[in-house]
Amino acid sequence: MISTKGELRSAVQAAVERLRGGVIHTPTDRSRALSELISGEVFCKIETRQVTGSFKERGALNALSLLSEEQRRRGVITMSAGNHAQGVAYHATRLGIKATVVMPDGTPFLKVRRTRDYGAEVVLHGATFEQSSAYVHELVERTGVTLIHPYDDINVIAGQATATLEMLEDAPELDAIIVPVGGGGLIAGAVLAVDLFGSKAEVIAVETEFYPALLAEMRGEATVIGGVTIAEGIAVAKVGRIPLAIVRDVVREVLLVSEPAIESAIAFLLEDEKLVAEGAGAAGVAAIRSNVERFRGKRVGTLLCGGNIDLGMLASVIVRSRMRAGRVVQIRVLMVDKPGGLVAIATAVNDANANVLDVLHHRLFGSVPAKYAQLDLTCELQRPEDIEQILTNIAARGYEAEVIKG
Repeated sequence: MISTKGELRSAVQAAVERLRGGVIHTPTDRSRALSELISGEVFCKIETRQVTGSFKERGALNALSLLSEEQRRRGVITMSAGNHAQGVAYHATRLGIKATVVMPDGTPFLKVRRTRDYGAEVVLHGATFEQSSAYVHELVERTGVTLIHPYDDINVIAGQATATLEMLEDAPELDAIIVPVGGGGLIAGAVLAVDLFGSKAEVIAVETEFYPALLAEMRGEATVIGGVTIAEGIAVAKVGRIPLAIVRDVVREVLLVSEPAIESAIAFLLEDEKLVAEGAGAAGVAAIRSNVERFRGKRVGTLLCGGNIDLGMLASVIVRSRMRAGRVVQIRVLMVDKPGGLVAIATAVNDANANVLDVLHHRLFGSVPAKYAQLDLTCELQRPEDIEQILTNIAARGYEAEVIKG
């Protein structure tokens, strides 16, 4: 393990040169909406623009480039929930190296398919990253292939550091850099980049509430994890040994974000910034939006570290976010089942400048009187307060209506 500060700096500097032309120098853009929110300046490093949609290419390519001829001949293996898998698959294929990737059974189909498309052999094994990891170590012992670890590898970390280094070059004098944390490779790289650049920026970690591994390490507590998260890219039960050694005395703050906050951040980025981010990629934005006063008046940077979200999941997030914001509501109407009723209800909604997205018309439920029908309407509103006008309009036509709480 590289241990001295000078060796760590040299590793990052070498990675910068090694990756030149192999990965994209992605843009660092100022977010107008986030800047206005905190009355400061917010810059987003858009790593979703990499070929495979995430920063993971950087560490993967750096580590692959350092393999000996014998290691290249034997091939490489890794475990990943998706983004590291794609980075290894893409660059290993490009370099003529056979790659095997072990992924948890629940990995989103999009990430599995793309990993295969980039040329890797994909093995689905284990319900969690930790179970996949244990299986990989068995295969390494049995076959002699080289492990390209997603985060517990100094060469991978040095590669990841180049993302933060580019951000500091493009948006200097940051007060804080907010970094999503799973196994810790990206935040360890951020710490090394801040040191190499000579920045005074505070490096702040963000984790999902379901996987607070770094926070537990910093507090000296046992890690309590659980729950299905949309941020599967940072759903790691234990921070890597090498990343932890790098960040332990530097990172002072870990922000936890909820699932609704992450979903809202994904929708916000899509609507306000026209950017697609996966759960882990949006975690930094979720942290800013959930801690406005903490960053009030500051100059802040965050890494949109991945954009590989399944389209079905993205559609669900959009609808759920609009419902939370009161822009999509569900209304239940009890009405006498006679001709003209549906038209009357539709007109009541239309007169409030709202739009009916979906209608379920029930006659046969035991709770509905024989001469009545129950309508469940999903409506899109221009403003959340328009719901009162819709209910008033429906009541004026002689029908009972209520908002269905999600």
